[in-house]
Parts: sequence; C-alpha cells; structure tokens
Amino acid sequence: MGKIVTGAMLRKMIISGANYLENNKEYVDSLNVFPVPDGDTGTNMSMTMRSAVKEVNMLTTNNLEDIADAVSKGALHGARGNSGVILSQILKGFASALVSEKEINTKLFAKALKEGAEVAYKAVQKPKEGTILTVIRVMSDESIKIAKKTNDMEEFLKTTLAAGEEILKMTPEMLPVLKKAGVVDAGGRGLLIILTGFLKVVSGDESELNIEFDDTVAADNNEVIYNDLADIEFAYCTEFFIININKKTTEADIDKLREQLSAIGDSVICIGDLNLIKVHVHTNEPGTALTQALKLGEINQVKIENMLEQNRALKMQQEPEQLKPIGIVSVCAGEGLATLFKDLNVDYVIEGGQTMNPSAEDIALACDKVAAETVFVLPNNKNIELAAKLSNDLSRRNVVVIPTYSIPQGITAAINVDPELSVEENKNNMLSAIATVTSGSVTYAVRSTSIDGFKLKEGDLIGLNDKHIIAKGKNVNDVTISTIGKLVKDDASTITLFAGGDVQEAESEELVQRLTEKYPDLEVACHKGGQPLYYYLISIE
Repeated sequence: MGKIVTGAMLRKMIISGANYLENNKEYVDSLNVFPVPDGDTGTNMSMTMRSAVKEVNMLTTNNLEDIADAVSKGALHGARGNSGVILSQILKGFASALVSEKEINTKLFAKALKEGAEVAYKAVQKPKEGTILTVIRVMSDESIKIAKKTNDMEEFLKTTLAAGEEILKMTPEMLPVLKKAGVVDAGGRGLLIILTGFLKVVSGDESELNIEFDDTVAADNNEVIYNDLADIEFAYCTEFFIININKKTTEADIDKLREQLSAIGDSVICIGDLNLIKVHVHTNEPGTALTQALKLGEINQVKIENMLEQNRALKMQQEPEQLKPIGIVSVCAGEGLATLFKDLNVDYVIEGGQTMNPSAEDIALACDKVAAETVFVLPNNKNIELAAKLSNDLSRRNVVVIPTYSIPQGITAAINVDPELSVEENKNNMLSAIATVTSGSVTYAVRSTSIDGFKLKEGDLIGLNDKHIIAKGKNVNDVTISTIGKLVKDDASTITLFAGGDVQEAESEELVQRLTEKYPDLEVACHKGGQPLYYYLISIE
C-alpha cells in the first residue's frame, strides 16, 4: 500500500480515472434530469478527462509538476458543458497545489482537493448546492481531517471516497429536482467515479471493470416534470475558446467579460488566463457574446446550441402548468429597451408606449403567457396605467400594476424585484425605488404653440420632465444637456441615457463626453434604446 504518489503514478491515476468514467458515462448520463444540451453530464465529463489524458500522453517526462500542468491545460481545452467546465476547474486547482512538488503524500493530496474545490466555486457565477460543487467541497474538507490521521494513500482515498458517497446521497435533499427524479447529482457521481479510478491504481488494481451503483432515492412520483419551453429564458447555449490573447488584455479584462456575459444571460462560466480563456453562457444574444470576446483575442471552437429545440425534442408529453410565484410584464418601444428589460428578468415585453398604447386585453393576454401566480405589470407610461389596471379583470393571473410612468422608472422597478420575497414586499420595494428616480426626455414639437413659458415652433427640439417642458433648442445634445441641468440634484450619483433609434453612435458618445466633463462626480452612461420619437430618455438617480 503506497504512502506517496509519484509523477509516474499520477499519470496512471489520470488515465485510470478517465477510462473508468468512459466505461460508466452512460450510467452517469442516465442520472440527468434536465432536458438541455448541458444534460449529458457523463459524456461531457468523460470528454474533459480524455482531453486531459491526451495532453498527458504528449509528455516525455514523469515529472509530477509537468504532469499536473498538462492535466490542467488538457482539461480546460476539452471542457464541455457546465459539468466538464467545473471538472476542469477542480483539476486546475488540484494542479496548482502541486507546483514545485516531487511527490504527493496524503496531506498534499488533501490540500490539492481543497484547492480544486475553491477554484471550482469561483468559476461559477451562482453556485448551487446539491451539485458536484457540494461533493468536492465536503469531500475536500473531510480529506483534510483524514490526512491528519493517516499517511497511507490507499486508506486515505478509500475514506475520502466514503465521505464523498455520504454527501452525494444527501444531494436530493438540497435540490428538489433531484428528489423529484429519484436520483443523486450526476456530476457528483462522475467525480467519484474518477477518484475511484485513482484509487484502483493506488491499490494495485488497474482493471477497467464496471461497478454497480445504486443512486435511486425515494422519488416524489413516477415521472420527471420537465420545465415548460417558456421557462427557458435564454435559448442559446454558447461555448467557445479565446486564443491568441491580445497583448494589452489583462486579468481585469477577463473579469469584465464575465460581467458582460452575466448581463446578457445566465449559467456564465468565463475561466482561464492570458494564454487561453474558456467561455460558456446561456443567452439570447450569442452574437453579442462573441463580439465582446473578440476584444480580448481570437475566438475558436465556437458551439451554439438551441436549447428550445433540444427541449422540444425531449419533451414527450404535455404536463400541467407549473407556476412560479412572481412574473413581470413590461411595456416599451424599441429593440434595445426590450432587450434590456428581458436581461432584467422581465418575462414578457409588450410593444407599446407613447402613441402606441396597448389595450387592457393586450396586457391581459401578455400576463396569461407568463407562467406565474402573480404578474407585476410595468406600464412605463401614465396613459397605459388604467388599461393595465383593467387587465386584472381579464387575465387568469393576479395582476399587480406598479405605477411606472417612464422607462427609467420601469427599469428601476424591474431591478428591484426579488423572487424570494413576497408579492407585497416586492411591491413596496419597487414603489420605494421608483420614487428615487428622476425622469426626463428629449423630443420635438409637432405644432407651433406657447406652453410652460416657451414659444414653440413646429419641429423645435424640446426637453421634458414628468409633467412640463423645461428646455428647447435646435441641437439635440444641447437640449439634452439643458434638460439634465434642470433635472439633476445635489444628491444625484448617476445619469443614464437611452438613445433613440435616430441617434447616431458618434452623437451619443459626444454627449456622454460633454456630460462627464460637466458632472465629473457623477457616473454617466448611455445605452441604445432604439425607441421612436424620443431622441433620449433620461434617468437621474
């Protein structure tokens, strides 16, 4: 029974773990409960391990550090799906603990597992317990304790695996969907299979026989209920590498890319270093993800999968409507604004606004399309508020209208929705939040008249607050700056602009520059709203 692991033995352990998973990947796949492309957990993890083995096999040395580095690089190159990417990060952390080491004892192995867990958690934007992350975290914590009691590697791995089995059995209690399906977490099982392959080498058994696992638990019923297509908010599973990184790119740029991806989707993983970056995101804007990535370097091995189509193919029967507690419907005009609201988890956007007021029936039908018990409606225009209120009598949902009279108020309201809170708490939070927003806009006069102390001619540019005209002129940027000057208060911290469909990018950039110089203590930003009629919508908070 070996007390240490040499470089040569680690090479065999990696190969054994990969082969063992390859032989059991179909079983791991069978544990999946989500009908999405990322669902082939066993296959994805196996492909990740095979890539690590390929990199190791290219080495002509058994130097421990070199082998560990090859495992890390190979796994990152071959990472596929969420499970594969998380596995690659576990291996990356594991390898980082072996820098400058010649051999591995139980304490170093435990430290490496701990590093693997920590790196993996950092790689996931919103870690969920009851997954492979939980298994590696708990198992690594236990391995630290075990290593203090034994320096025998075989005993260490057996006891560590036993701890992993215990926490794996508990995963259905952490994730209801696992309990519903009657299985444990597939990624966690895949990880234990890999480590079992490690153990086989340490114990002198390098066979590749399959083993029997019993991962069934008491299911809530006899069928797995898949999410409705409407529940898939982001339709495209997008994966790619960034290679040949630009010389000016920094680690901060990678962090910024991760934040940008989070703004257009979920399930975001953006990992790597200045040599290679791996990206995974579920989004409705795969083109935007690729465009942002190109700022860092060249993109390679792009894979975009339509999860809606995958779901349609997998969905075998119609299931009862499953309602979440809270949903949101918003009214706006402009592609940019619609995208922004959807990025803020608004379930349905109604095309409408000034001169395009949707009817009560339009709003009711929109609410009915949202699979939620209560639907908050953001009219974003005072002329739409009454129709929104009437929609409650026509809709199958409980409709709650938040009196947002402008797009900036609607955006602020959407930001302040927390699905974990009650309807009443969310309503109060939104009402409080929109009260802090000062809104304005810039448009043009459609006829000659005298109003609010201004003598206007048809075509004059005008700036407005919520109720009155407060500025006029002949130049859009000049009028916008004048309008903001009338709106901004001493306690303001941000100025946000939403450019209309007729505004050129160069014009908006000039405006931002002028405002930044005029208000150096305020944060100034401009987004492409695409709205008709209004050159700019203004939000000051």
